[in-house]
Amino acid sequence: MPTSDFMIRALGLTRRFGTLTALDGLHLEISRGEIFGLVGPDGAGKTTALRLLCGLLDPTAGIAEVAGYVVSRQPERVKEHLGYMPQRFGLYPDLTVSENLAFFGDLFGISRAERATRTPRLMRMTRMAPFAGRPAGQLSGGMKQKLALMCTLLHQPDVLLLDEPTNGVDPVSRRDFWAILYQLVRDGITVLVTTAYLDEAERCNRVGFLAGGRLVRCDDPRALKQELAGDCFEVETEDVRAARACLRSQPGVFSAEASGAVLHVLLRRGETSPARLESALAAAGVRARPFRPLEPSLEDVFLALAKKEAA
Repeated sequence: MPTSDFMIRALGLTRRFGTLTALDGLHLEISRGEIFGLVGPDGAGKTTALRLLCGLLDPTAGIAEVAGYVVSRQPERVKEHLGYMPQRFGLYPDLTVSENLAFFGDLFGISRAERATRTPRLMRMTRMAPFAGRPAGQLSGGMKQKLALMCTLLHQPDVLLLDEPTNGVDPVSRRDFWAILYQLVRDGITVLVTTAYLDEAERCNRVGFLAGGRLVRCDDPRALKQELAGDCFEVETEDVRAARACLRSQPGVFSAEASGAVLHVLLRRGETSPARLESALAAAGVRARPFRPLEPSLEDVFLALAKKEAA
């Protein structure tokens, strides 16, 4: 019988590879119908966490639960409720979209009658019906991810684990993919997604930041931004590199990072001011527009967290 009302649980989940601790005491509880985003730098432990939750890795310590079942003790029950989409999903490029779906339907043991109902619904949801006869190898990156998601959803899982599903996908296809995720959540599915795009993390109900295998912070995006201990400003300059070097050398500047063609600068409250830093830039011969107050993004938050952890 299920042991919990949470759809995903990690209780002290730890995985070591020799002397390397890839995941260190992860504790998560994710409810039904929630989109939870897991972010962090490369090597932070995101993929390891997903592999532990779906049973591809055994934990060194701790417990993983999916849909109320303990992964290590009830793997077959977990498989009934779980859909896992790794970074490299095993599509067959020579098979068409329809043939890939039929193949994965056979793997899941789905009857022809069930497939006849589920496949058209998935095609409509992803708007892939016009491409049903196209070989998977001839699909765009975004379409391949939609097909991988359809294959993952064929057995109607209650929980989805998605490992950077939109990595390398164009912005329009990323937006379409997230529209599909929202539809799935409205249907009651629980989603745990790792992402390299912090604008995507802003769309999650809650976000967890992993660094060095540890969960550093976990909350909803709005709360995380409100907790940022400093004032954020945007600085426009023709010489971003020189401006960044100058600002980083000034007392009271917690971080100065490029964001496109501008700088995002985080100041420690009460230790400096925009006027003082504008004077410092001018003295260094760096031309810049006046500092503009900026509502911090999750990228600003996690850059600050990463810097704090590194220190």
